[in-house]
Amino acid sequence: MAGHTHFDESTEEYLEAIYRLDREGPGVTTSGLAADLHVAPASVSGMLKKLASDGYLAYRARGEARLTERGLSVAVRVMRRHRLAECFLSTVLGMPWDEIHEEACRLEHAISARVEDRLVAILGDPKYCPHGLPIPSADLTEPPRIDRKLADVEAGRSIRIIDVAEDVPEMLRYLDEIGVRPGSVVEVAVRAPLGGPLTIVSGGGRHAISLELARFISVADAEPSLRTA
Repeated sequence: MAGHTHFDESTEEYLEAIYRLDREGPGVTTSGLAADLHVAPASVSGMLKKLASDGYLAYRARGEARLTERGLSVAVRVMRRHRLAECFLSTVLGMPWDEIHEEACRLEHAISARVEDRLVAILGDPKYCPHGLPIPSADLTEPPRIDRKLADVEAGRSIRIIDVAEDVPEMLRYLDEIGVRPGSVVEVAVRAPLGGPLTIVSGGGRHAISLELARFISVADAEPSLRTA
């Protein structure tokens, strides 16, 4: 979209965050949005009221925000372009997966509909970003949701990694080092008691995964993946 203003980008950032937290996180709250966007809760409350008055969402004070059809269309567009940009940066430019999220955050607001169409064509219409997260469909179709986390897997089970949080570079670098990527199969060998770390077997070795980190990793049973790039 040409002629972006600072408010336009701020609006897109909020709607994108609401969309992501509603579908991939713990739900949308003022405090959660404030933490995600690194702004004060008072600023979030004011912006949510503004977005509600503009017809982008339904919002009650101290309650959850829900995107309207208008808000959903904007959020899906921004998220779609963000993850297409991640695919481009990774596949075409060869950037490591721990760097592409931040760069895509800069690009997502500048990508036009025409550039989006070219990205889809060049990349082969990918359905998932390099972190395994779904690229929303332009027709607003609800993407699949994976709620099972590595932190919930009992010892002795083998599971397939589905996706990982895209915005924590240190975590991504560590997971890359130990061979934990979307599509890989790992075994949970040991669950330490009292909230201790998990020991997983991956890449031919045993590695420690804290429960906190394991909550950022979505998994499914270790069966052949139906996902295609």
